[in-house]
Amino acid sequence: MKKALITGITGQDGSYLTELLLEKGYEVHGLIRRSSTFNTDRIEHLYRDPHDPQAKLFLHYGDLTDGQNLTNLVLDLEPDEIYNLGAQSHVRVSFDSPQYTVQTTGIGALNVLEAARQLDKSKKTKVYQASSSEMFGAVSETPQTETTPFHPQSPYACAKVYAFHQTVNYREAYDLFAVNGILFNHESPRRGETFVTRKITRAATRIKLGLQDKLYLGNLDAKRDWGFAKDYVEGMWLMLQHDTPEDFVLATGETQTIRQFLDYSFGYLELDWSNYVEIDPRYFRPTEVNLLLGDYSKAKQHLGWEPRTSCEELARIMVDHDLELAKHEATQQSLAQQAGDLS
Repeated sequence: MKKALITGITGQDGSYLTELLLEKGYEVHGLIRRSSTFNTDRIEHLYRDPHDPQAKLFLHYGDLTDGQNLTNLVLDLEPDEIYNLGAQSHVRVSFDSPQYTVQTTGIGALNVLEAARQLDKSKKTKVYQASSSEMFGAVSETPQTETTPFHPQSPYACAKVYAFHQTVNYREAYDLFAVNGILFNHESPRRGETFVTRKITRAATRIKLGLQDKLYLGNLDAKRDWGFAKDYVEGMWLMLQHDTPEDFVLATGETQTIRQFLDYSFGYLELDWSNYVEIDPRYFRPTEVNLLLGDYSKAKQHLGWEPRTSCEELARIMVDHDLELAKHEATQQSLAQQAGDLS
């Protein structure tokens, strides 16, 4: 049985990756931060009592910024594979919290690599680093490939560039099987509600049911290469099964504006988004990234990976999920109103 350690296991990608690895028979360990509230909703359906002999998912408290604790955990577990998905991953927030973003996203990645380096070389632990298309920033060529120069446009992107080069450095300096997955935007019903795609699908369904009046957004002309997160975690796994450690772009090779995503989401509900969307300057970034479009031909050729879900289909998957949430919310509001009337 292979053993994997996932940082960021409670996030969108972490939950889908956990499902995939458990299906493949892995024993999965996840790093989670202790907080005053539980944030394990995305993996609750996978979790068993750790004392259950059938349990294959185990959670450990820790933090990417605590290098010693992370090293102790890695040395104790001796995982076959480490997937570093943990980060402060919200681009707009990184402008407000640049030091924290660099510590978690940049130095955190270095801590993971250093922990893996300290394992016995005979273990041959493989490390996946979650890199980002945001590293390309003000792009110098379109589409972007594994060799396109980076020109980051946010503290988040700068931290990811640092993590990328540290991964390459550890690969070359210590013969560590370490790879960068340069993933373009990938979304799902498990996406956080502050990210623009999920913000749109949540608002569209709530507006449809009369629970919300307006949706406030920033730059509607930004173009992104949007795929389905469930497709992309398979690519992560394939990178660590490859014979040699290499860096790969995962993308769809197609681009849509935020306006088009609004069309897909509101149109599916037979709504005209222009009646509900207003522009709020607070949501503009100090430096904008206007176009990201990935070329995944290397991943297709060497890994046999390609996306299976179109952007329009993705929007419908997210709307269907969020419509059920909105219906539940409407029911709860109705029950509360009835209780109030009775009192």
